[in-house]
Amino acid sequence: MIDATRLNFEPFLGWPVFWLVVAVAVLAWGAYVVLRGRAALTRGLALTLLAAALSNPSLVEEEREPLPSVAALILDRSESMQFGDRASAANAAFIELKSKLEADTSLEVRILESDPHDDGTHLYGALEGLMADVPRDRIAGAIFVTDGQVHDLPTGADQGRAIGPVHGLVVGDPDRGDRRVRIVDAPNFGIVGETANLIVRVDDPDGGEVELSVSLNGGQAERVKVKAGEDTPLPIEIERRGENVIVVEVPPGREELTLANNRTASTLAGVRDRLRVLLVTGKPNQAGRVWRDLLKSDPSVDLVHFTILRPPYKTDYTPTDELALIAFPTEELFEDKLKDFDLIIFDQYERRGVITQSYLANMARYVTDGGALLIAAGEPFAGPGSLARSPLAAVLPASPTGRIRTGEFIPKLTEVGKRHAVTAPLDGQKWGGWMRYIEATAQAGDVLMSGPDDKPLFIVDRVDKGRVGMLMSDQIWLWARGHDGGGPFSELIRRTVHWMMKEPELEERRLSLVAEGDTAKMELRTLLDTAPPLQLETPEGRILEPIWRQKAPGIFTAEAPIDQLGLYRAEAGGLEAVALNGPANPKEYADLQSSTEIMAPFSKQTGGGVFRLNAAGTDIPDIRRVSARGAAAGNNWLGLRERGAYAVRSSTSQPLLPGILAAALLVILLILAWRREGQ
Repeated sequence: MIDATRLNFEPFLGWPVFWLVVAVAVLAWGAYVVLRGRAALTRGLALTLLAAALSNPSLVEEEREPLPSVAALILDRSESMQFGDRASAANAAFIELKSKLEADTSLEVRILESDPHDDGTHLYGALEGLMADVPRDRIAGAIFVTDGQVHDLPTGADQGRAIGPVHGLVVGDPDRGDRRVRIVDAPNFGIVGETANLIVRVDDPDGGEVELSVSLNGGQAERVKVKAGEDTPLPIEIERRGENVIVVEVPPGREELTLANNRTASTLAGVRDRLRVLLVTGKPNQAGRVWRDLLKSDPSVDLVHFTILRPPYKTDYTPTDELALIAFPTEELFEDKLKDFDLIIFDQYERRGVITQSYLANMARYVTDGGALLIAAGEPFAGPGSLARSPLAAVLPASPTGRIRTGEFIPKLTEVGKRHAVTAPLDGQKWGGWMRYIEATAQAGDVLMSGPDDKPLFIVDRVDKGRVGMLMSDQIWLWARGHDGGGPFSELIRRTVHWMMKEPELEERRLSLVAEGDTAKMELRTLLDTAPPLQLETPEGRILEPIWRQKAPGIFTAEAPIDQLGLYRAEAGGLEAVALNGPANPKEYADLQSSTEIMAPFSKQTGGGVFRLNAAGTDIPDIRRVSARGAAAGNNWLGLRERGAYAVRSSTSQPLLPGILAAALLVILLILAWRREGQ
């Protein structure tokens, strides 16, 4: 305990009224002097005595218990501290600092380590939380042990002063460089089939030109050369609706602190403007109206539908202008604007000269270039006018045998169809029968449905960049009409069309990866009975090999623990998937250079300093206790303020100007003033 004496004032009228009375008294005395009163000094003494009496002065004797000043010691545990010798140097410095600070009994030391999973290094926020319950007159200061990359330092001129001085002890080699790539700007969405511009930047201590690798949705990577240190636009063609993952990579440079920031990614949502469909019906039939009604019922579909009412070989004296409102625009459709369509459907079409061989060759190229073709085969497909006897045969997955089988049969899913994303949800449903089947032999692709004698009924195939579907019957309209209980006509066609439009959720071979928190989850959809080996690449380039577990026929899942922010890549059986754990451009990897420049302005503002430690973290500056004002850092020393805070345990008060004494002295002074004025 410490005994202390102090002078105390507690005005009877409260401080606001007291100062008002003093102001009035001063004004009155000033007026008295201006009017040449003869007792100015005496009256001034009287007013001073009155003010002193009203202030109620007293002598207070206290027993005080000194309170220790509070200092904070915060260790940076962010991911950037794991490079080189930073972590070991920081640990050594932290242990020595802790020992020195705790040896000072007049100091309360509060210790905290930053969250290693944060997106960025948030030391100032940690300091504010640590000191939230400490009165500002007890704060001695704070010390950060870090690599200098602190992302939440305040920029205001007054912020941090009350909690300072804040010192920084910086570890790490300042001369080590690092090559990194980041996406400066990326759109959130774009129209499928159009291009979107990404703005990327490569930073390299050596400068010059750097070769980038850019891939979309795990596809073939393209090589692009960019100049280091400059923002560069990259045009990206959006290939599908939904999530499109763009991965940008740069090879290792001459100097590298980590490879985790040599790869980054962005997710772009593909939005389909409208689905443009060309439906060509070979002749009027029951299925034609069903196809038309289905496609017209979807407001996102732009449908162009032509029905060939009279082929050229047929003798019919009906005037042409009564058969069609316009001439069939074959050249415009199959030459000029063919690529404008997303999907072409042939319903029971017979090759009889309306669409020439050259146009059909154009259509084959349209498919290989990324177009979609769906054929609903009818009786003509088995004859000499079949599309299988045209240039279009090069992209068809099945060829007719020439036999047409009649009689009721019930379509059923094949084993592949039970696993394929298009038809797997239809498994287990009861379907009505069909009456006609165009016998065919599958030559490529996947047979999803079978007809009589397990012959291929519905086949889908990938042809280069495009996709083809073939239905070897003209009886699907029976399902739409509810014959014999009907069947999933609309659902089957919609799912088939979406597969042709490359919707990710309908891919029959698909690897997906989700990286969140401390777990990476992978799912594989395949048509095979077993899953190929899985490899998971971490942002640092380490390879993990999780084990697949079968969830359902053709569906496998796996999990792996992860502990880093950044881009993860999974690969299995030629399929690839990428996922971000955290933001696309983590702050921790934006700049890995050990630096004193970031903290220096803030530390100076709070009265502190920034010091660089050696590789071992052992050359810690001297720690001194300094006064509450003045500099708190110097050449190889840092200061923590001595606040001198205390708690009063007991006190006694003795009035210095009792009321009777004050009144007597006031009367005496007034009498002297009156006497002086009366002379």
